[in-house]
Amino acid sequence: MNIVCKCHSFFIKTVFIKRSLINVSCLALFFFFIVFFSQTIFAQGPAESTQNTASALENIQKLPSLSALKVTTGTDGSQEYSVSIQILAIMTALSFIPAILLMTTSFTRIIIVFAILRQALGLQQSPSNQILIGMTLFLTLFIMAPVFERVNEQALQPYVNEEISSKEAIERTIKPFHAFMMAQTRESDLKLFMDISDTNGINTAEDVPMVVLIPSFITSELKTAFQIGFIIFIPFLVIDIVVASVLMAMGMMMLSPLIISLPFKIMLFVLVDGWAMLMGTLAASYGVLQ
Repeated sequence: MNIVCKCHSFFIKTVFIKRSLINVSCLALFFFFIVFFSQTIFAQGPAESTQNTASALENIQKLPSLSALKVTTGTDGSQEYSVSIQILAIMTALSFIPAILLMTTSFTRIIIVFAILRQALGLQQSPSNQILIGMTLFLTLFIMAPVFERVNEQALQPYVNEEISSKEAIERTIKPFHAFMMAQTRESDLKLFMDISDTNGINTAEDVPMVVLIPSFITSELKTAFQIGFIIFIPFLVIDIVVASVLMAMGMMMLSPLIISLPFKIMLFVLVDGWAMLMGTLAASYGVLQ
């Protein structure tokens, strides 16, 4: 026992000494570099050091000014920013693309309907979230294709060909989305947000500001999505009630009705070609198939 304790003590001392030597060596090496560089720097005379400082300042003064800060004022008083600032603004706007995609397109209605459908079927992970979002994105592109084509023809291509300014391109981009959202917004929702914001003096639909139109459009989309989801939920709910009643009558109270009703709900959805009907209904709700 004493031999083991002595060996253990010897081992601890050896490790401690090695660590101490390593720390001392690193400290000595650090001071060596400090002394070496200080001698190298102060080996130059005061005049040579001052001359190097002056030349460095001259080089800094000769650097060109940043073109990103250039703003050109037109004859009519309008201001046009340099390309660098435009690129910076575009890169900053990229962070708002998810919000724009969710709030100004058909994405919201479609993804909510798909989520309600999966809940009505009683499926938790199938189809997965990635599949539902992918289906929603492509169906959104299909529904919004006419709007994107108008944006490309009226705003993007003229701006790329330098026929219009960036401000006019933004205004032309907003108009197709404005018309699309106005066609899908209920008058009651629009009136609600106009009253909340105390917006007056609007005679035509084109005069409705986007800050009022976007929340009105979102409210209408949510209402429509839940209405479609309610209609989808009814037949599956009937199947659940029938299966639960049969199991209760047979005395199988410990058996979950979901296990029995799930195959029947999937079979019903497949037999009526549910996916095609659902996607066709969603596209027709935006007037795409008319």
